[in-house]
Amino acid sequence: MKIAITGGLGFVGNCLARTLAAAGHQIILVTRPNGRKRGSESLQSGVIHAIGLRDERKLAEAFAGCDAVAHCAGINREIGEQTYDNIHIAGTKNIVNAARKAGVKKIVFLSFLRARPDCGSAYHESKWAAEEIIRGSGLDYTVLKPGVIYGRGDHMLDHLSHAFYTFPFFALVGMKDQLIRPAAVEDIARILRAALVEGRLSRQTVAVTGPEEMTLCAAVERVAHVVNRRPWMFRLPLFFHYVFGWVLERLMPTPLVALAQVRILSEGIVEPLPPCPFVPDDLVPRQMFTEEHIRRGLPAPGAFGLSDIRCCPCVK
Repeated sequence: MKIAITGGLGFVGNCLARTLAAAGHQIILVTRPNGRKRGSESLQSGVIHAIGLRDERKLAEAFAGCDAVAHCAGINREIGEQTYDNIHIAGTKNIVNAARKAGVKKIVFLSFLRARPDCGSAYHESKWAAEEIIRGSGLDYTVLKPGVIYGRGDHMLDHLSHAFYTFPFFALVGMKDQLIRPAAVEDIARILRAALVEGRLSRQTVAVTGPEEMTLCAAVERVAHVVNRRPWMFRLPLFFHYVFGWVLERLMPTPLVALAQVRILSEGIVEPLPPCPFVPDDLVPRQMFTEEHIRRGLPAPGAFGLSDIRCCPCVK
């Protein structure tokens, strides 16, 4: 099959691309004009279209001959023209229109477990709006709503690891510990592949979470143990984290924590909103959040540096 992946050089998109390429499928990677080519050298086949999501005509050209599109592109913070409206809503409309023009039959959308309307979070609301666009597209579709996803190149393991090497302390989000169920990116890619290639989950919106439920504090402690760090952990109210996230979004190209992530972590990530079915038993993630799997997903050890600061003159 010939399959296009938006956000194809991102965390989930790149893992999906490698999974599909290994099975012999032809891959089209759609990424931002200035997108990083992370992991693209590992693909045996794949054409990169650095065109973004704004040009419907170019997207239709990229989708020409494709059997399906995996829409994995998304952001968790706004910067410049990369806004939730432009990426999640307008971008999804362009993807759908381009898919129709190119004769694509199936579109699979990667949303978020608790994406929903009228909740006061632009991230959640724009992801929900994108879901509605996909469901109303007239195409065969699958909307996948995952919770926390971890693996090599993610935000969670990457940022926690660097934070533990940088600071002797770690501030937990909020005064009440919330529950999470981390899912390995390989398991998410397996579910996406089933929807794209095997025709599974047709015209369905389904949730997916990892096999092990734990508190956020327990997950942080497990990562700290693997990297052999013992930071002093304490709780700070949500107000502090919202202020901290606002500052970091203006200071770091990839913030240690973004405003949307504060909202996500403040309410727990185990049950979908609005309620929807979970993936069937044979597609449920099996990979536990073990020390072995955490270690496999960790970046090279080291602290945050000047290259992580957006205002640093050495950063291009």
